[in-house]
Amino acid sequence: MSIFLDFGQHPCYYLYMMRNNREIDMNTEMTTLIENIKADYLTWTSRVADANKDFTLTETNKEMIAEFNEGISYKAGTKYIKITRERNGVWGFVVNTDNDKKFKKGDILKAAGYAAPARNFARGNIL
Repeated sequence: MSIFLDFGQHPCYYLYMMRNNREIDMNTEMTTLIENIKADYLTWTSRVADANKDFTLTETNKEMIAEFNEGISYKAGTKYIKITRERNGVWGFVVNTDNDKKFKKGDILKAAGYAAPARNFARGNIL
């Protein structure tokens, strides 16, 4: 496993693993997760508009979606990758180590607080 830093838009560790004889890097998988979070927020916001029988997004909805999309980011640590929202704290964590006693690398964990995940069970896996 190789570890090196990227000082681009999201400073994070690139962690390479082999899966089915191809390289998987955590940065690509995290970018995919962030895009899926954004898409899910858009779907949720659209359902609210549909429930109001309006079927269109208001300007406020559009502003909220844009703010959410601009504010979500992640930062890698040695044990976890923290996914944060600019105004609303932490969205969740992703396990960033092979040495965890309970979870596999790439497991998605709910936030228990700003600095730590809930370690009861994984909510999914990005790898």
